[in-house]
Amino acid sequence: DDMGYADLGVQGAQGFKTPHLDRLAADGTRFTSFYVAQAVCTASRAALMTGAYPNRLHLQGAFNHTSRDGIHEDEWLLPEMLKARGYATAGMGKWHLGTRLKFHPLRHGFDEWLGIPYSNDNTKYHPVLAAEMPPLPLHDGEKVIELDPDQAQFTRRFTERAVQFIERHSGRPFFLYLPHVMPHVPIFASEKFKGRSALGLYGDVMEELDWSVGEILATLRRLRLDERTLVIFMSDNGPFLSYGEHAGSARPLREGKLTAFEGGVRVPCLVRWTGRVP
Repeated sequence: DDMGYADLGVQGAQGFKTPHLDRLAADGTRFTSFYVAQAVCTASRAALMTGAYPNRLHLQGAFNHTSRDGIHEDEWLLPEMLKARGYATAGMGKWHLGTRLKFHPLRHGFDEWLGIPYSNDNTKYHPVLAAEMPPLPLHDGEKVIELDPDQAQFTRRFTERAVQFIERHSGRPFFLYLPHVMPHVPIFASEKFKGRSALGLYGDVMEELDWSVGEILATLRRLRLDERTLVIFMSDNGPFLSYGEHAGSARPLREGKLTAFEGGVRVPCLVRWTGRVP
């Protein structure tokens, strides 16, 4: 979420390291001219899940806790398509395609879901509207299990749940959607990663995300699923540059999130399928 074009070691990251992502790039194909449909979260994710332009879906911008709209029930989402083919489906992270129950991931093809319905800044951490924001809900399935959860644990918790899902479904086709909340502001790193990078908190957050990718890849290796699993890593849009040191970089591209310049819509994309993808 909001990772910039230059936030990969292999694409010039400065002040932090991403060895697992760099290895993913080396083992597969690194797409250096990959574009998302729009430079903002809801619209970009709508395109990713449907294969349609978000404007056609009437999903522009980014939803918040007051939004009444969401993904239409007639749209055929990627998890629905794969579930119809016999795949187990799960998601962990940020949904952002509607907050009402009829828009919930479990109503649109996912067997299980652990995550938040909208961005993590629509909370007490909002820089302007904090007093107006309700507690951030964390869902496990359709049940809210926590309010204002510790955001420093998001990356770890989503990763651990993802690994468990892979382990439980290693003997059948599965689709795992892991839209991490970080590094969307406000950014948090767990105690294990605080102070590890030379860039400060943003670098720490990125190194923890790289760890997450490493855990997923290690699980696939351990279960001997490497040659049977297509792995795609990407960002939903460019960096949120108005947050300064709490945002990433799109170097050498111009601007970032919320703009139609290259830095807003041209993002990292790595694809690996051992024996299939060059």
